[in-house]
Amino acid sequence: MEQRHIDQKVVDLYDTFTHGLIDRRTFMERLTLIAGSAAAATALLPALQNNYAQAATVAADDARLVIEKAGYDAGGTQMSGYLARLKGAAKRPAVIVIHENRGLNPHIEDVTRRIALAGFLAFGVDALSPLGGTPTDEDKGRDMIGSLNTAETAQRLAAAVRFLAKHAESTGKVGAVGFCWGGGMVNRIAVLSPELQAGVAYYGAQPPAADAPKIHAALLLHYAGLDQRINAGIPAYEEALKAAGKTFTVHVYPDVNHAFNNDNGNRYDKAAADLAWSRTIAFFTAHLDAPPKT
Repeated sequence: MEQRHIDQKVVDLYDTFTHGLIDRRTFMERLTLIAGSAAAATALLPALQNNYAQAATVAADDARLVIEKAGYDAGGTQMSGYLARLKGAAKRPAVIVIHENRGLNPHIEDVTRRIALAGFLAFGVDALSPLGGTPTDEDKGRDMIGSLNTAETAQRLAAAVRFLAKHAESTGKVGAVGFCWGGGMVNRIAVLSPELQAGVAYYGAQPPAADAPKIHAALLLHYAGLDQRINAGIPAYEEALKAAGKTFTVHVYPDVNHAFNNDNGNRYDKAAADLAWSRTIAFFTAHLDAPPKT
């Protein structure tokens, strides 16, 4: 998508709003002060919001893929999601894809298809399943995410590990990748699920350092250099993982913002996204023993 330069103060303010730290009225009041007028603030909004009309990287009807809705039981709660894999009978290692704080939207479905094309059984889980599923209005989706009980949601997402490990088309090896809110959930399910073998968190909040010894999965942690809010938690998490003898790699991408991987938004940075993606696929291939693509 064509990018428009936006002042870093505006980007930081939007990040504060989109993560529920201020309400919409406060956000608009502060944006108006920065922009100089209410009209200028309103004109900025489309550039800040995701644009799902942008062409998908992998078409939803790509002939190389088999795509279907799938679901599993998580302690009595039915969870649903978007399952994609290459055509063919070969079993494949599985990867759970955990969305940002807007739900399972077209961008995350596209990411799921990308992972499927790389040779994995890819499952984009909808954390909003207990509330009826992801709505088309991303502001409503964000509010719904904010209403979820974090601990219960993490347990429900962790149940996807067992679901995919036992799937008929799975080799039994399972990884997870998440973005923003979903990156934080990857860190949480790594604590909760000893069966998870590889986790990739994009700019995700860290779990309590005291939980690091419970992690069994190898971790790949991507952070944005300008993301002060999330990056404040890196040193304690890194120290705890080292002290517990865990396998992990941290990459901080300089001069890019939170959500740099999302090519539907204005914070997208292609160079950082491409590098992080190549590292992500190589990491899953190594730790999940991925077979060659067929």
